[in-house]
Amino acid sequence: MSEPPATGARAFHIKPLSAAIVASGSELVRGDRQDRNGPFLAASLLRLGIDPARITVVGDEPADLEAALREGLTHQLLVVSGGLGPTHDDRTIELLARAAGVGLHTDEELAAQIEEISRRVAARLNRPYADFEHGVRKQATIPDGALIVGLAGTAPAVVLAAGEHVAVALPGPPRELQTLWPLVLETEPMRRLLSRAQAPERRVMRFYGASESEVARALAAAGGDGDGVDVTICARDFELHVDLFVQPGAEARAAEIEAGLESRHLFSREETGTAELVLALLRERGLTLATAESCTGGLVSVRLTDVPGSSDVFVGGIVAYSNDVKAAQLGVPEDVLREHGAVSAETAAAMTHGARERLGADVAVSVTGVAGPDGGTDEKPVGLVFLHASGPMGEEHLRFDFPGDRATIRGRAAVAALHLVRRLVTEA
Repeated sequence: MSEPPATGARAFHIKPLSAAIVASGSELVRGDRQDRNGPFLAASLLRLGIDPARITVVGDEPADLEAALREGLTHQLLVVSGGLGPTHDDRTIELLARAAGVGLHTDEELAAQIEEISRRVAARLNRPYADFEHGVRKQATIPDGALIVGLAGTAPAVVLAAGEHVAVALPGPPRELQTLWPLVLETEPMRRLLSRAQAPERRVMRFYGASESEVARALAAAGGDGDGVDVTICARDFELHVDLFVQPGAEARAAEIEAGLESRHLFSREETGTAELVLALLRERGLTLATAESCTGGLVSVRLTDVPGSSDVFVGGIVAYSNDVKAAQLGVPEDVLREHGAVSAETAAAMTHGARERLGADVAVSVTGVAGPDGGTDEKPVGLVFLHASGPMGEEHLRFDFPGDRATIRGRAAVAALHLVRRLVTEA
């Protein structure tokens, strides 16, 4: 009799499918724009059970792009973004066909769709359609055997099955790519590929106030990853995000690692953004929130209002950059400003109390500091930030000496303000 297939604790030794992601565009190589597609695709593929083996950023030079595509086709999945436009340097489709060893043809139905869109654009811009005609035919040219998934603007997403491998070409603009990606996943070639993948369970741990080395030491003390659990530690938006990818049969090992990582700095096991988390906590308690900002210039308010539906919690904010505005709009006493200065714990507290009173909010948080690069002194150096939060449950305050440039200090201060509110609400 043959042995039964391995199950349980041995099942996680199966080698996962791998993918190569190619982000094309000379503007990415030059640093004019940052690649956002690679990280988005990698995160999606990981959740689906496909290992993103590499992300390659390559310019528009044909030889370089073709080499990247050929290498990508050695993986079970190749996903390339960019280079699907109507101009001479948009070469992704022809080079993908060459790398895959297939021909090209113009899809007349696709050409008609792109032509209709292009004619509307030409009319809106008061330009002759002839200016667009060559680009229409170019964008409707696809590899033989490829599937057309959909259009974002005039750029189609294309899926090409090449034996046991699948190649996907997507537009470069992140919004267009993210719109078409779910449609790509529903195509038959991708369904066949995903049926061979084994999606791991993903567990999320988010820390604030812990260092990477601290979490790494805790992971080592817990025995490290392996044995069916892959752990990634990533500093993201001034927090630490730890992801555990757990293969079937390794659940107990994952629980041991989680227990070893737990600390007072752990604040969430969900992917929910911090601003969204804070708003939800306040909403659950029926509380409203206001902000009073100096050195952050409204960044805390921006993070809050980036969340849809925030208006039922966030009532507003006051950016009080000058001392005159701090006094007139937030009621900060002149003697506090004179004796302690604009960057002080006393001023931060007065700003918070003023925001609660003037804006009629249940909870308020304030930020004041020296963001630099100028304005620092020996007593109050660049990076010194005071924060204060106040509500019916009490008061919380913090002093930070943040390292970094102006943008980093302001960003850290905005995140710290959100976490201060979270701490005020959850520890009450």
